[in-house]
Amino acid sequence: MQTSLRSWLPKLAPCACAFWLAIPVANADVADDIEQCERCHGADGVSMESDVPSIAGISPFILEEYMFAYRDAARPCLESEYRTGDTEQAATDMCVIALELDEAELSEIADHYGNMVFVAAKQEFDAGKAAAGKKIHRRECEKCHSDGGSYADDDAGILAGQWMPYLEQALADYASREREMLDDKMREKIDGLDAEATSALLHYYASMQ
Repeated sequence: MQTSLRSWLPKLAPCACAFWLAIPVANADVADDIEQCERCHGADGVSMESDVPSIAGISPFILEEYMFAYRDAARPCLESEYRTGDTEQAATDMCVIALELDEAELSEIADHYGNMVFVAAKQEFDAGKAAAGKKIHRRECEKCHSDGGSYADDDAGILAGQWMPYLEQALADYASREREMLDDKMREKIDGLDAEATSALLHYYASMQ
């Protein structure tokens, strides 16, 4: 049984939004929102930018919770230029975007995006570090981020195949407490990672292509 993350932590750290028009959308407003998100996060939610996460295939449940967290400004909302389309348009951030959406739109967008297929980023990695990271993941992270961080239905996000620079920033935000964590257990895991272990984990997730 799923329990809303909002009942655990009203200001949970979020991810991002990006969607494509290939899947039917119920109303024009949501279609416009999806088109806007696609301009940063890529067609089908598959990012071509290493600092922008791919979000296609993340569970609708967790996507909706992420967007509510953005509405609460529960994590740093970094300003970003649009990557495609009218790139002269003023930069924005996910907190601003999320505040423009009502709950029905958030739910519809999450369903739309969650029905897509996650596509791993093609990126370079160090095989030795990846092997070490696999062991660390199995010992410290697998209980919540199952199947090497690739299983969407555990409602813990997708780590496997995600862009390394994005994940590096996310881990740094957790470590600095700028991005709030679900519980004390996760906080202990993050605090227990030194620079070498963090790098190994990042290379492991990058290796899963």
